[in-house]
Amino acid sequence: MRNPLQDQLLKAGLVKKNKVTQVVREQNKKRHGKAEPNAAPEADAVDAQRLLAERVERDRALSAERNAQARANELKAQVRQIVEMHRVKREGEIDYRFTDGNAIRSVLVNEALRAQLAKGTLVIVRHGDSHELVPRAAAEKIRERDPEAIVLDHGRADDTSSKAGDDDDFYSQFKVPDDLVW
Repeated sequence: MRNPLQDQLLKAGLVKKNKVTQVVREQNKKRHGKAEPNAAPEADAVDAQRLLAERVERDRALSAERNAQARANELKAQVRQIVEMHRVKREGEIDYRFTDGNAIRSVLVNEALRAQLAKGTLVIVRHGDSHELVPRAAAEKIRERDPEAIVLDHGRADDTSSKAGDDDDFYSQFKVPDDLVW
């Protein structure tokens, strides 16, 4: 099954009949997938497969990164919602100072809130650019989602308790009055 161009070339004497039939056979083999079994795959096909595999891997990595970012944003939104739902109204004239990283911050509280903070029933959490007071139950929910949001929690023992325990033994001989306010 020749095409008109092959017929014209054959009539003009530019190609031989053997060459035309060989080309027709090769085109049929390619068309019907009957290539020689020991024929090596073409370099273009190998490059295309390699590029496709690289693209799939890059897409998978980008997708995983997007999913991780979406999960982090979701957790931040949950923390923000918990704080807004459970925050305790701050009122009072007493400056309660605490450390947030390397900075010393303060919130205004009354005597009852100060006592609750000291006992550990209230916890100070970071909320945007400010700080809020939340009950311990809400703080535990926040700690599960973002432990970095908790700024001050007197009710939870830190990992430095062994070092603090050594210091407590030494300082236990010195009595501090109960009514001391800083």
